[in-house]
Amino acid sequence: MLKYLWTVTQDLFVTVTLVTLMHAALNRVCGKTGRRVHAGAIIASVLASAALAAVKGTTNKIVSSHWNHYIYAVTLAFIIAFVVLCLIFGRREDDRKSAGKTLLAVAGAGVSAVVIFYHLPGVMLYPFNFNTMGNGYLSGYYMVRMAGYLIALVLLLAYSRLVYLCALHIKPVSTVTGLLTAATVIDAVYCFGRFFVPWVNRAKWLNWPVKYDAERFGFIGDWMMFTANQSMLFIWAIAAIAAAVLVICFMRNVHVTEPWENPAQRRKLRANHRHYRRMAGAAAAALLVFIGFMTAVKGYDTRVIELSAPETYTVDEENIYVPLEAVNDFHLHRFEYRTENGVDVRWIVVRKPNSAAFGVGLDACDVCGNAGYYERGGQVVCRRCDVVMNINTIGFKGGCNPIPLGYEVGDGNLIFKLSDIVAGEREFK
Repeated sequence: MLKYLWTVTQDLFVTVTLVTLMHAALNRVCGKTGRRVHAGAIIASVLASAALAAVKGTTNKIVSSHWNHYIYAVTLAFIIAFVVLCLIFGRREDDRKSAGKTLLAVAGAGVSAVVIFYHLPGVMLYPFNFNTMGNGYLSGYYMVRMAGYLIALVLLLAYSRLVYLCALHIKPVSTVTGLLTAATVIDAVYCFGRFFVPWVNRAKWLNWPVKYDAERFGFIGDWMMFTANQSMLFIWAIAAIAAAVLVICFMRNVHVTEPWENPAQRRKLRANHRHYRRMAGAAAAALLVFIGFMTAVKGYDTRVIELSAPETYTVDEENIYVPLEAVNDFHLHRFEYRTENGVDVRWIVVRKPNSAAFGVGLDACDVCGNAGYYERGGQVVCRRCDVVMNINTIGFKGGCNPIPLGYEVGDGNLIFKLSDIVAGEREFK
């Protein structure tokens, strides 16, 4: 669940913010024409995204490595056109039916369309790629992940609506278009760095190597690496612009500045201002939640869990002996044996609740490889996918369960055959 709270937010935050501000600005500057053209572009890009997601999800064909290059090129072209037209025609709300305002609406719609088409298909595919441990779409594993996915989408839609209403009521309109222009320029700066990636990989005509390794290619290479390593910096910059919109909306509605003729009109104006302050506050709260998703939740979800240190045992030429008294406390115990090939084979032992039996298996599974397991609150958890194991099923094959490992009980020990341990080295190479 946590993974999709922050991944969906991180993937769509910039897109949602840009498209929302664009819709508000075009509505105010271009009137019905801007609103209709932009809404049509949004619908068309969502449908195109769904079609591309369907192609990616139902075929094994890999999209050309130049695909992102083309998308970034089109994005840059639309952004440049929009910024130029916005500086010329986007400062006033009069003469909405002029040719210049129509061109501005088309350019803005193009920016939103390509941004949506680039980011949305991957997000649409998330529900079809949830790791359910083979339990299908009706399992608890799937529902938990879907809950995180849907919560993020619903919050983004609510945030979009609130920011849109706030941007509609900021005066003058040049304030909104100015902030929108700044946001599109920030996105253009990021796109410029990503635009050259395929060229650096394949531009033999510039005598560059086919593959980009550790070498730098002047300013272009440096900027490519910066945009790749500091992508969150651009998200924070867009978040700062969104925050500026909300702060301006709030501050412009602190006091009644409109003329009024009687106390009833004044009370009505004060109620309207209070309404917009509350909207700005609610949008700011959503923005803070998103920041929390992309920082605290992401940090917690992607934290590196250190495996507990291997415990001691005795070994002879054929067997490994683990004293029962050392593993009889219902906690997870980890052991490790280095084979002649220099491979460290790990296995775990945990006594099953309300039973004299033990859950025993390699510290690896068929789904997540040799990531290992750890104990959290008396539960055994996969370190890679964060799935909680049913301790009673450890020792049985399937799902994210540890790969079964044979053992015997005798003379107060769990006895493991060295041959079984060595056979498990293929999982840890």
